[in-house]
Amino acid sequence: MPTDSQFILERISQGCVTLSDEEFVIDRLVKYVGNGRIRWHVELRGHRIELTTGQIKKQPTFRRKILEQAGVLPPQRAGADYRRWALDLRRNAIELPWRDRPVDAGFAIDRLASHGDGRWTVEYQGKVIKFTTTKLRRQVSFRKRMLAKAKVLPPELTPIAYRKWMDWLIQNATEAAPQAGETSMTEKSWLDDLPELAGWQDEAPSGETD
Repeated sequence: MPTDSQFILERISQGCVTLSDEEFVIDRLVKYVGNGRIRWHVELRGHRIELTTGQIKKQPTFRRKILEQAGVLPPQRAGADYRRWALDLRRNAIELPWRDRPVDAGFAIDRLASHGDGRWTVEYQGKVIKFTTTKLRRQVSFRKRMLAKAKVLPPELTPIAYRKWMDWLIQNATEAAPQAGETSMTEKSWLDDLPELAGWQDEAPSGETD
């Protein structure tokens, strides 16, 4: 069986897509804790790649796992630079309980795009859902809008875990190309296509307010 480095070199010779530092953006890293084990899930371009701590620390292994499961090759970093990058990545991970399966298994957005002036779009399985910064940062609003527009109810995280996850998404958001009429849109007009959703209470769970 080829080593990680041999596998990568072979795939490069076959023309695999190698991403630059700017192109390689991880949506989030989730740290699952339970049953005496730590598991990590990297969410990237709609893929969820499970890794061990050792696989994240070893750059060739990390690049091979991403290449095998997401079809793209992360950029090569200098040894010390990669160690710092991997440490920062783990420090910014969202920590969740594993239980019998990941509590949020199956939910990962494809992309968060900024349209400026506090306006955003979330891309999820071919759907594009509009948000303002306020709606994005409030978990109740986020879950309500995703259910209304994408027919999916994201898992409910603790307030701290949700803030960390959303901060990570916003930090790694891409810039969307401006469209005609966007600059004059108010918050109301940006979200005026949101219908009332029956069954949702005005009071937010876990002490949140919508």
